[in-house]
Amino acid sequence: VQLQASGGGLVQAGGSLRLSCAASGRTFSSYAMGWFRQAPGKEREFVATISRYAESVKGRFTVTRDNAKNTVYLQMNSLKPEDTAVYYCAADLRGLGSQVGLHYDYWGQGTLVTVSS
Repeated sequence: VQLQASGGGLVQAGGSLRLSCAASGRTFSSYAMGWFRQAPGKEREFVATISRYAESVKGRFTVTRDNAKNTVYLQMNSLKPEDTAVYYCAADLRGLGSQVGLHYDYWGQGTLVTVSS
């Protein structure tokens, strides 16, 4: 399984971005897909799956997926400077979709999101 994340960039506080993660593999619909992020000098943290969200992003971020395109999206609205990080998508082949990074089998390369104040 290969994951390709894209869509990062520089945005002002209050703005929006949509990240995409394209996956290879014929059974994409059975994977649970998660989004994580790592800010400079900090540990990687869970952001969201399609059914659960970190408290820090609830109400602002939304995960959707298009199984026909083997792609999962992270729509990020009302961005804050503290959202600045490298964002990673990850695939859990067991389909559990936990908040624990170790439970994921494959990772994308990351895409940088920078939110200016």
